Amino acid sequence: MITIRRARPSDAPGIGDVHVASWRSTYAGVLPEPVLTGLLAPRQAGYYDRVIRSGGGVHVAVASGADAAPESGTRVVGFVTARRRRGALAEGEIETLYVLDDFRERGLGRQLLRAAAAHLAAHGCNSVFLWVLADNPARWFYERMGGRHVADGTVGVGGIPVAQAAYRWEPIDPLVG
Repeated sequence: MITIRRARPSDAPGIGDVHVASWRSTYAGVLPEPVLTGLLAPRQAGYYDRVIRSGGGVHVAVASGADAAPESGTRVVGFVTARRRRGALAEGEIETLYVLDDFRERGLGRQLLRAAAAHLAAHGCNSVFLWVLADNPARWFYERMGGRHVADGTVGVGGIPVAQAAYRWEPIDPLVG
């Protein structure tokens, strides 16, 4: 069974593991290899622990029962982070959304995206956006979820510029669904 819920500090190590595994899988051949091999789950876990403890909008997909490793009982298999962000693109931002490869195509990305949107709507956001790397093979997901491509840009990763695209939902209500 897989449950979507607000993240707890005890989820931070699992979130760090998902972050690293997802980047290494999704961005192989897109980002420089030293960037991917330099990612450390404990460092990511420390960052997400701070975000969770500060009240940030972090939600997790947690597997239990037959979907979890037998020795663990439960396992974080995906997560999303969101925050208020007043700016030109929207009032809220989805900062990260990652699901482990073995758990894709089960609707978890959609559920996590909706949980983040509901969190932002509850905090007064009427619109939301996110940036996705232009070469991300899952970019189509955001279009399928109703995101409208509104901007292109670049972000520095490992010292090189990488193309990215912004998607926006305005109003946020259909995404909260």
